[in-house]
Amino acid sequence: MTGTDTARPQSPERGTLDKAAGENFPVAPFFLPRAWRDDLMAVYGFARLVDDIGDGDLAPGGADARLLGVSPAAAEDRLVLLDAFETDLHRVFDATPRHPLLRRLQPTVRRRSLTPDPFLGLIAANRQDQVVKRYESYDDLLAYCELSANPVGRLVLAVTGTSTPERIRLSDSICTALQIVEHLQDVAEDLGRDRIYLPAEDMKRFQVQEADLATKTAGASVRALVAYEAQRARDLLNEGAPLVGSVHGRLKLLLAGFVAGGRAAIRAIAAAEYDVLPGPPKPGRVQLLREVGVTLRGEG
Repeated sequence: MTGTDTARPQSPERGTLDKAAGENFPVAPFFLPRAWRDDLMAVYGFARLVDDIGDGDLAPGGADARLLGVSPAAAEDRLVLLDAFETDLHRVFDATPRHPLLRRLQPTVRRRSLTPDPFLGLIAANRQDQVVKRYESYDDLLAYCELSANPVGRLVLAVTGTSTPERIRLSDSICTALQIVEHLQDVAEDLGRDRIYLPAEDMKRFQVQEADLATKTAGASVRALVAYEAQRARDLLNEGAPLVGSVHGRLKLLLAGFVAGGRAAIRAIAAAEYDVLPGPPKPGRVQLLREVGVTLRGEG
């Protein structure tokens, strides 16, 4: 290359997949069989892109909208984009999709006999995010997690050929817990998007006003609320943890990583004395590895 060369623009597909490194837990770690890694990354690409559409975090330039056949005039309309994305998803099952991430997903769907339902759930969750900004009760939040989080665990089980009704039930508990943990880490960021995932009935119980979430550091009432929700997430992780012991080999290590990622994140929140407002408390690598060991031993 010479000094006059310019960097090639990053493709929408590559930019989306690169976000895997920032997740709380490894998406498709090196120790998995290559076929599993490829299929899990294809599923992750779908889930990440639909979240980016719902959050307005697509790469600038409108490439994703063009790929989905959305006109420039409608390229900023998230509901229009989600509708177009759903239409392209259906092509995964009966035609040739337009978006490269969905074309990448198509062989996975065929190899693993995946159904549209979990993918449609993730799209529905992001549609809900456009119109529902607050949740009155914990049950309302759980219903949202049924769409936004639980399909991911079900897809992991389907990709690895280990789905059973009991494993799905345990996986749902883990995935809901991980979603709650993410909400706790991102209270300030979500508020910036005019979203609050802390149940209103719990905010009232702990005498927390919305304005209390907009400060630079959390007061005692906000910390108490976050601690309460963190315990709920911890209980859900413990409820779902037997999933790890129900499988063997490298899949066991993968699932232990999911549970450990949630537990380590909760410990990081606790270490910050439940003050999540300055930014998301993140666990260190040593803490994560320690939690993996505890989870594999069936402790915690």
